[in-house]
Amino acid sequence: MRNKIVTGLDIGTSTIKVLVAERNGNEWNVLSFAQIPSFGLRRGSVVNVEETSKNIQLLLSGVEKDIGRRINSVFVNIGGSHLHVEPSDGLISVSRADKIISQEDIDRVLEATKSINIPLNEEILDVFPKEFIIDEQRGIKQPLGLTGVRLEAKVVLLCYFQSYFINLTQAVLNTKLQIDDIIPSPIAAAESVLSRQQKEIGSALIDIGSATTSLAVFDEGELIHLAVFPLGSANITNDIAIGLKTDVGTAEDIKKQHGTCGVKSAAATAGKKKMEVFENNYSLSFTKKQLTDIIRPRVSEILDIMQKELKKIGRQELLPGGVVLTGGGAKIPEIKELAKQILKLPIEVGFPKGIGGLDHDPALATVAGLILGSVDYESSGGVAMLGLSPGLFAGLGTKLRRMFRVFIP
Repeated sequence: MRNKIVTGLDIGTSTIKVLVAERNGNEWNVLSFAQIPSFGLRRGSVVNVEETSKNIQLLLSGVEKDIGRRINSVFVNIGGSHLHVEPSDGLISVSRADKIISQEDIDRVLEATKSINIPLNEEILDVFPKEFIIDEQRGIKQPLGLTGVRLEAKVVLLCYFQSYFINLTQAVLNTKLQIDDIIPSPIAAAESVLSRQQKEIGSALIDIGSATTSLAVFDEGELIHLAVFPLGSANITNDIAIGLKTDVGTAEDIKKQHGTCGVKSAAATAGKKKMEVFENNYSLSFTKKQLTDIIRPRVSEILDIMQKELKKIGRQELLPGGVVLTGGGAKIPEIKELAKQILKLPIEVGFPKGIGGLDHDPALATVAGLILGSVDYESSGGVAMLGLSPGLFAGLGTKLRRMFRVFIP
C-alpha cells in the first residue's frame, strides 16, 4: 500500500493547529506539527473570516517549508456552542416485494428522520442512528438484508448554525485549500482518545477547550448525545486575572505553572506557602490556597453543567465506561479527582492515541482525531470539497465520524 499523507487543521478559539501525518499500513507517524495563537473566533466559531484566513495561511507556510511540499487539502473541525443534537424518528414501508430490507430502504428511513422543524438559520449535519425497529422488533443495529414490512429508525440529528459553517468554510477556502471533510470537534476528539470498548459499553467525553466545553456521550458504539457549552479554560484564566488583580497573560502563566483544583492538597500547607511571580515592574505574591479558591469553583461549575446534562439524558452515574477528560483544560492538576467527586463515575484524562511521534498532550485530541477520521473518509470513497454552495449538503451516513460534503455544481 502506498503511504498516505493527511493534514488536519484544528481551528480553535485560542490556537490554530496543523498536523501532517503519514500512514504506512495501519500506522500513522507525524511529519510536522505547528500551532499559532488564533484570532477571529468567538466561543469556538469563526466570526472574522479574513483574520482567520490570514492566520491559517501563516501557519501553513511554516509547515509546508518544514515538510518540503505543498499542502493542497485538509480535514477541518467545526466547533462552537451552536452545535446541538435533536432526537427524531422515521418510518417507512419496505419497498421490495420480497420484503428484504435494502440500502435504499435504510437511506429512505434516515432521510425521513430529517423531517422535523428546526429554525430557518440552522441545518442538519448528519443523522446518527441509535436503533432500527423492524415490525416492532426493537434494538436492531444493522437492518440490511433482514426482512420486514415496516422499518423505523430512532436517531439523533446533529445540527449547526448555517452562518458559522459558511464563515468557517470560507476562511479555509480563502487560503486556496480544498476541504476533504469537516468533522465536529467533539467527535474528532473522541476518535483519538476513546477506545472502541468505551464507546460500546457506555462512556462520555468531556473536552475542555479555551472558550467552550463539549460533551459527547456514546453507548453501544453509537453517539447518543452531544452538547457544547460556552465555558472553558479561558474563563479560569479570567477569574485568576480578576482575583489576583493582574493581566490575562500573567494569569495564564500562573494557571499553567501553579494552578490546581486542590482536591488532594492539604489545606493548611497550601494556605501557608507563598508563591511569587514577577511582572514587568513589580512582583505578585499569593498563596496556593488563594489560587485554588479561584480555580476550583470555576472547574466545579463546568463539571456541574456536565452532570446536569448527563442527568437530562438519563445517564447520570450510569456510564460503565466512565468519563474521559481531554482538551487543554484537562491538564489542570487534580481535575481528575475533582471530576470523580462531582460526576461520581470512573474518570481518566484522555490523550491522543494512534499517531507515532505526537506529544502526549490532551490539547491535541481534536487535531489527532481529524487525522484518524480520514480513514473513514477514504473507505467511503470521499471526494474533496471543491467549494461552497450554501444549502447543498449531502449527509453520507457513516455511523461516527463521516459528516458531510459540499460540492460545486
